[in-house]
Amino acid sequence: MDLKRCVITGIGPVSPIGTGKDNYWDSLKKGISGVRKVTRFDISPYPSQVAAEVPDFEVTDYMDKKVARRSDLVQQFSVAATKLALEDAGLDLENIDREMTGVIYGSGVGGISTFENQIEVLLTKGPGRVSPFFIPMMIADMTAGMVALTFGLKGPNYSTLSACASSSNAIADAYQLIRTGDADVMVAGGAEAAVTPASFAGFCAAKAISTRNDAPEKASRPFDSGRDGFVIGEGACSLILESREHAEKRGARIYAEIVGAGLSCDAYHITAPAPGGEGAARAMQAAIRNAGLAPEEIDYINTHGTSTELGDLAETEAIKTVFGERAYKIPANSTKSMIGHLLGAAGAMETATVCLSMQNSYLHPTINLENPDEKCDLDYVALEGRDFEINCAISNSFGFGGHNVTLALKKIG
Repeated sequence: MDLKRCVITGIGPVSPIGTGKDNYWDSLKKGISGVRKVTRFDISPYPSQVAAEVPDFEVTDYMDKKVARRSDLVQQFSVAATKLALEDAGLDLENIDREMTGVIYGSGVGGISTFENQIEVLLTKGPGRVSPFFIPMMIADMTAGMVALTFGLKGPNYSTLSACASSSNAIADAYQLIRTGDADVMVAGGAEAAVTPASFAGFCAAKAISTRNDAPEKASRPFDSGRDGFVIGEGACSLILESREHAEKRGARIYAEIVGAGLSCDAYHITAPAPGGEGAARAMQAAIRNAGLAPEEIDYINTHGTSTELGDLAETEAIKTVFGERAYKIPANSTKSMIGHLLGAAGAMETATVCLSMQNSYLHPTINLENPDEKCDLDYVALEGRDFEINCAISNSFGFGGHNVTLALKKIG
């Protein structure tokens, strides 16, 4: 089979530091933190009280009011991000084959706000008061389903769920469908809206999230010796993937080519990474091998970089395993330092970040990296961004359950 080349032509972020590509990138360059004290519910009883919420989100800018009322916030985010991505790609839906245009979308949690609200209704008011829209508003696959319904996309459609690797899995799957010719265009990405009482309670109980409540903007500090857990973020990012032939035929601007994807599993622990980042290293190696690249050709790494003690160390060790002494010469920043951890949406947002970094020849800073952990001793672009030419890059995503996904991207020459 002659495999096609897969390119990214549209980017649509809905993020804690800006909605839309330009706003998002401007904030990344400036090193702006989107972490604040939680506003969605009464946070006072919780040990952790900070999150990266999406500010000033007006759903009616993207969806009909009636439809929005019957949609969870996670679905609203997915539709908004896709509208932005389609516009950015300049894709005219009236002049494409919609049966060859699909959607693969990731969400680690789905409509958890709806789940929590409707369980409360059930327990306080009885089963007769539960909404008939409870199930479609809750299930994770409706991020993909609602996008397809909104834009009339009739190609392959499903949702991926692999915790914090979910949207990277979505991109990897969409990439394969483009390569094999089973789709001309794919919307791939992820959405998460998990700033809710129950999810916060669970992460607090697991002691996984930061309790730096007195300085929220300083709470997410990947690779720093003072890190004390990740910060929950929310939002969505959609990417428009096309075969290169399809993109060039319509004169589309191309951000980057996806040239490889590597997947692995730790098979070690439900939440902790494998010692030495063994599974993460295998995912990186697989992505580079799948891309037909040599490790020496990788210019930049967008890390998973969550700001957890075990995770940051394991990723550092994995990078050293893959690249040897050259690991010290490859810049590897963490987008999560500014936007928090978007859970299932993180991989898509960070893939978009790689595309924008390539386009602008610039590496955003890893903010709050003031006192590097002596064991996390790579070039993590601490505090200040820099001009930097990128031809080949990888983006890492790792999730609870031992899921590892690495995507390899290349600039179009």
